[in-house]
Parts: sequence; C-alpha cells; structure tokens
Amino acid sequence: MRTFLSAAFCLALLTGNQPAIGADGAGEDWPQFLGPRGNNVSAETGLLDQWPTNGPPVTWEKNIGSGYSAPSIRGELLVLHHRVANEEVVEAFIAASGKPLWRHAYPSRFVDPFGYNNGPRCTPLLAGSRCYTFGAEGKLACLDLKTGKLLWERDTAKDWNVPDAFFGVGSTPILEGDRLIVMVGGQPNSGVVALDAATGKTIWENVGKTNWQGVITGGWRREEPYQWTGIEKSTSYASPVAATIHGRRHILCVMRQGLVSVNPTNGEVNFSHWFQSLANDSVNAMGPIVQNDLVLISAAYYRIGAELLRVQPDGKSIEQVWRQPAQIPNSLPAIRATPPQPLEIHWNTPVLYDGFLYAFSGRDEPDAQFNCVEFKTGKLAWSRDERWQKHPPQGSQFPTYGRGSAILADGKLIALGEGGKLGLFKVNSKKAEEISSFQVPQLGYPCWAAPVLSHKKLYLRSENRLVCYDVGK
Repeated sequence: MRTFLSAAFCLALLTGNQPAIGADGAGEDWPQFLGPRGNNVSAETGLLDQWPTNGPPVTWEKNIGSGYSAPSIRGELLVLHHRVANEEVVEAFIAASGKPLWRHAYPSRFVDPFGYNNGPRCTPLLAGSRCYTFGAEGKLACLDLKTGKLLWERDTAKDWNVPDAFFGVGSTPILEGDRLIVMVGGQPNSGVVALDAATGKTIWENVGKTNWQGVITGGWRREEPYQWTGIEKSTSYASPVAATIHGRRHILCVMRQGLVSVNPTNGEVNFSHWFQSLANDSVNAMGPIVQNDLVLISAAYYRIGAELLRVQPDGKSIEQVWRQPAQIPNSLPAIRATPPQPLEIHWNTPVLYDGFLYAFSGRDEPDAQFNCVEFKTGKLAWSRDERWQKHPPQGSQFPTYGRGSAILADGKLIALGEGGKLGLFKVNSKKAEEISSFQVPQLGYPCWAAPVLSHKKLYLRSENRLVCYDVGK
C-alpha cells in the first residue's frame, strides 16, 4: 500500500466540515454516488440556459485509469477511484484545476469475466474528514480526506464468504449516522453489513438465507417456494437507500434476489420482495426510488420491467401499486411475446420530479429510449427513440444518447449519452424538449458514469478520460 502527498497539499480542504451550500446559495458539493441527496438532483442555480455550439468552456481535462466510478467532490477536493496498470488508485485533485494533491494505491488482480474494463465500479463517499472507497475485488478502504492516509480497510471477499460477482463489486456503500452500510453479498446471511464508520468494525450482518428461504417467487423462477442453495450471488450493482417511512428508518437494498428493508440499528429484516430475472446472467443495478411510502424498483433483463410498492404503516409489509408488465413472463416464449416496457432500467437511476420519472430505459443500445413516466401510475407520458447499434466499438461516438444518465439542476435535465453526447432538456412531462446538445470531443463509448455537478463545474468521464466544463452563466 502506498500513499503519496504532493507539494500542493496545503491547498486542500483545510476548513473541516465545510457546508454543502455556498454562501451565495448557488454552489453545492457532490460528495457521494448520485449527488448530495443520493437522487441525481442538485440545488445549484445560475447555470447556462443552453450549451454553446461546441459546448461550454473546458476548465481542465486529463487522461485517467479505467473504471466506471464517478468522481466525488467535497469543498475544493475531487476524489477519483480508478485502475492504473495493476493497481487500484484513489487520487485527490483540486476540483477547480485538476492539480493533483494525494494518491493512495494498492494492488489489484481483478479481471472482468465478461471482458469489460477492470477498474472500480463504486463511487467514493466523502463525509466529514473521511473518504470511503470500495474496489472491484471487494477491498473496502477508509482514508483521511485531507492527506490520503489509510485509516482502516476490510477485505470483504476474505472477511465474508462472498461468491464472485458477475462484473466485480459494484454497490456503493452509504453512511447512516455513524454506520457504514455495505452490500457485501456474503453467504449465508451476510448480504448486508453495518460497520463502525470510524473503525471499520462489524456492528451487524444480515440478509440471505434467513429472508429468502421459502419465499414464493410468483413465477420469477421455477422453484416455489425458493430453496436457498448457499452458492447464490446475493449482492447487486445498486446502492442502498436510507429513508424514513411512517416514522420508521429503513435501509432499502435491491439485492440480486429483490428488495429488502433492514433496520439500520440492528440489521433486522423488515420485509423482502422477490424481484429477479429468469436469466442467470442478469443483475439488478438501479437503486430504489422512494417518495413518502412508495418505493419503485426496476431492471432491464428479460422484460423484468418495474414495480411500485407501498410500505404499510407497520413498516413490516408492502402492497403492489402497479407493475409493468402486468403478467410476469416466466418462459422464453413469454418473454419474447412481451413488448418493451416504459421502465426497463439497466444501470442509470431515473430523476423523479413533480410526480414524473425521467429515465433512460433499455437493456442494450438497440432498445434504448429516453422516457417520461408518471410515478404513481406507471403511465408513459412521452418517449424518445435513442437506439443505436449493439455494443459499439470502444471509444466510438454516435448521434443518439443510447442508454444515458441524467441529473437535474437549475430546472433542467443534464443528460450524458453512453457515446459522449451531452444534452440539456427542459423538465416537461408533456413532451420531450431538448434545448441543446453536442458531442463531447474527448469522450466516447462507454460513458457509463453519470454527470457530476459541483460549484458550477460539470465533470464527465469515460473509461479513460475526465473532462471538467464551466457551466456557470
């Protein structure tokens, strides 16, 4: 393990717990996966109303290592987790200039079994004086945010009995008070663990055989009730979500088998809901979207579609509000006969605004759409065709968004397509209104990390390039 400090360290965050909103109310940090509130929404104002023809001014850009991890920003500091040669590297830069500050590296032997890149998939979590990262092989690290010094680490693959994941470890942890909540996928009942955020010591572990054994799957699999085998991959690529529902605190985790709610205090399971594709080579990757007592889940494989659930006042049971498709396809002929659904979310997380979801839907590029869907009913409000050829060559650029990612800021949607097309949309549930768009010259397929916005700077990454734009008026 190696940690390096640059001479520029004195310019780093020396103010401790800097507030997220700047004095003018227009700037905001982006310190974790999906932004300051974990919902792809920023409170930033004073942003450009449309892109110039060739895009906003580039503040800085640099070549980076491989990975699908978005950068995170707290105050003046940007932290990136990437793979360089045979190491995973956690690296800090001055967010406004890209100047390096510190670097922490450790060996990695991870090789993606499906041929995707071998870098980290999880986004750094910056909180207080600490930085938390979760590597592709399951190395969980806590670093001092100012210096990059290693405070503690856990090798989750060794500490828990974790079967190899399909595409490496990809569920970004969250903080709940003084506890770090991590989906590690351990057998038989360590799918989710809570660690002391300061020391890394285990507080509780749960989820697995105890809550899935005997579950009626409703036709999603041929075994009813489900019989736990002990070799299941139980984690997913969705990050946990913490929410207060009916006055009770929940940690909502979309595991590979489905949705689980656990009590953050002791790990007790509140409820479980099966939501897994018939296909073995499938994953769940969209985190749950919560509004009041409603929870939305979605996935893209084999027409699994989407489902809206209502948590009952007891906090221990749920009921279905709607699901798409209405009839669960439980065979390949049934799957082929089922048309594409408005919400088949692969890896991006939709934006929920004023009762409507704005979402890139589709498993692969040839069935990609940008859709607006009414949250409480599942009705499609509008749809844009964003299809492109299947599995474009690495680095290629194309005129559609494909399966993109969108964030909401200053009353507009900022959308990044997987080929590097950047667009600005009005938030309009009546029709799709693209204000402007351009191809980011430095980026190409695949751009699978969502845009990051902080203090009027927009940060975009592909597999090997990071670009910072000035998007302030």
